[in-house]
Amino acid sequence: MASSAKFALAVTAATVLAGCTSYSSAPVTRVDPTYKDAGENQFLKSSKDAVNQLLTGVDVTSVGPGPVLVATVVDVNDTTRSAPLGRTLSEQYATNMAMAGFNVKEIKLRGTVFVREGTGELLLSREVRDIARQHNAVMVLVGTYSPASAYTYVSMKLVRTEDSRIIRGYDYALPMDRDVKRLLGAQR
Repeated sequence: MASSAKFALAVTAATVLAGCTSYSSAPVTRVDPTYKDAGENQFLKSSKDAVNQLLTGVDVTSVGPGPVLVATVVDVNDTTRSAPLGRTLSEQYATNMAMAGFNVKEIKLRGTVFVREGTGELLLSREVRDIARQHNAVMVLVGTYSPASAYTYVSMKLVRTEDSRIIRGYDYALPMDRDVKRLLGAQR
């Protein structure tokens, strides 16, 4: 190959390689979420929608005069533990049930409820009747979450305390986005 052909090939290769790399002199800026973004947050919307679906067909006046308790949503693989995800979901469920007109009792304010440090209020099936009786609750909202690769699956049940009968249930999934991963990552 002639030296001019080698030179032309080298220039062409250098030009092609130069086009593959880009140098940006602009600094990388982080775009923080806005208040508008926060107002349209899909995580909050999914909790509200889940409670609405759970309560479909449940008349607040048919529940009776007693309060409803909302237990901490726990890891399905270890019901004695809950990550911040479970505690956050429980708080949102309680808020949305109260907004729907239910008499939701804030059990964190009472010292007689079964609470484990770092896990929130846990109501396991064998303890539902005793705790509900202590608080005169007619129903308890219980739930579990199960992290998988693409989604975290959440199951909620509204349980009547007098006979442990499941009145309503609802299942849904949360995408395994950065927020959900972070809320799961801090599991104790």
